[in-house]
This record gives sequence, structure tokens and C-alpha cells, in this order.
Amino acid sequence: MSRYGPMKAALNIARPLCASVLLLLALLLGGCTQMFQLLYLASYDRDINSSTRAVETARDNVKRAAAYTKRGSAYSEKARYSRAFKLISADEYGRLFGLAIKDHDRALALDPASAEAYYWRGQTYYDRAALEVVVDGILVVKDRAARKAWFDPAVADFKRAIEKDGRNYQAWDMLGLSHEMAGELDEAISAYTQEMALNPKLGRLRLADAYCERAGAHQKEKKDAAIADYEKSIDTGASADGCSCDPYNPLFGLYTQDRRYDEAWEIVHRARSSKKWIAPELLDRLKKESGRSD
Repeated sequence: MSRYGPMKAALNIARPLCASVLLLLALLLGGCTQMFQLLYLASYDRDINSSTRAVETARDNVKRAAAYTKRGSAYSEKARYSRAFKLISADEYGRLFGLAIKDHDRALALDPASAEAYYWRGQTYYDRAALEVVVDGILVVKDRAARKAWFDPAVADFKRAIEKDGRNYQAWDMLGLSHEMAGELDEAISAYTQEMALNPKLGRLRLADAYCERAGAHQKEKKDAAIADYEKSIDTGASADGCSCDPYNPLFGLYTQDRRYDEAWEIVHRARSSKKWIAPELLDRLKKESGRSD
């Protein structure tokens, strides 16, 4: 992976809906943020220039393809960052995105066997889709079919990257995220399960969150399925850290609702031992209905 690999992996650990927190911090930092933004964007301009030179001086198609991939990723990241912080217009974002895709397509034409080239084109499609679907941390495209249409190109490229290199955990990770953002939670869980075998720490975090999200989607119509998924989320290692889905409170709420008090108290104890937050009103209800204080 190029230098974007570790950075993008770290950024993608945060839930998309936590983006509003980052934007708030940026506003609070004021002038310092503007200086940081200029320096950050300048680094991508340097990458674009150096990649252009590499394209011109490459001695074979593989090296030329790698240079196109790096330049495409630099265009994409410059566009994503600038648009997220409202530094450019939608038209300018579209222009930069077009340059990014053009470079990625060139890379794949030169080196169609490259897993990395497919991965980074998929990342570019994912970034575009995420900006359209989530705005300032708020999900604005709620229709599942519409969301799927945005993420389909990313899904296709991450699958091709995996076909070329099945041990690329970042491709499995982004495939899962793409499915999750599109509302395809069964497919996301499948991808994260594969990822966990390659990168247990990140895969476990993703998988626990996906189980919790699926439980929430099933909670009203398929209570037993929701309970099973909440349990899987906890067993997998749910973080429930404010940016991730919380399985503890809804699960012990469901157990209380069904008068399964012993199981509800077990979840409370597990939450406490893991230092997870418990909603006081739900705990008060459990105490009252179960006739127990602990």
C-alpha cells in the first residue's frame, strides 16, 4: 500500500456519523485549523506533482500504473478533504474527482492485475459516495436503494482487489464499510468476518458494530433475531464508545420488557465490568420490575 494506507485505515476506524465531532473541533481551533488545512492540502499538491514526474519518467507499465494510482489517490483525497470542510464548490469537487477516476482507469489499463489499483479506485468511489450520503455527520440519503447505487462502484472494485489478493485486509475492511453504509448489513458482516481472520483487532471492532447495527434494524419486527445479534455484538467485543453502536442498553431493555430479569441483570453486570455506560432510567425500571437492586 502507498502512504495513504495507514492513514486511511486509521481515519476509517471512526464511524462516519462521528464526523460532526471533527468538524466542531476544527471550528473551535479557528485560525490554527486554516493553517493546518493549507499545509495538509499542499502535501497533496506535492504528491500530484511528484506522481506526474513519475508517470513521465517510468520505464515500464507497472511503474507508470503505480504513479497514476498515487496521483489519482492524491486528487481524490484533496477533493474529499476540501469538500468536507467546504473549501471548494461542488463543481470543483466534481472536476477533481473526475481527474482521480481518469488516473485510476489509466492505472488499471496499464496493470490490470494490480490489486492495489483496484483498491484505490474503490477508495475514491467510496469517498465520493460517503460525501453524498453523509453530510456533517448526518445521514441524508436514507433510501437504501439510493445509498446502494452510490456505493456499488466501490463494492465492485474492492471485490476485484480481493480477487487479486485475498489477504488484503484493508480491501475486506472497505468492502464491509461500503456494504454497511449502503444498508447491506448481512454482506458487511460477511466481509468483516473475513477481515477478522486477517486483522483480528480491527475486524472484531467492525464485526461487533455491524452485529449491533443489524440488531437495531431488526428490533421492532424480529425481536429474537435482534437479541441474538446484540449478544453476538457483546461477545465479539463491542466498544460502545459513543461513536459505535451500543448493544448493552437496548439488550437489557429487551430482556426487561420480556421479564427475563436474570438475563437483564447479567447484561448489566457485563456492561459494568467492561466500564460501559448504563442508562439510569432503564436500570431504575429493571430494579422496580425485578424487585432487585443488583
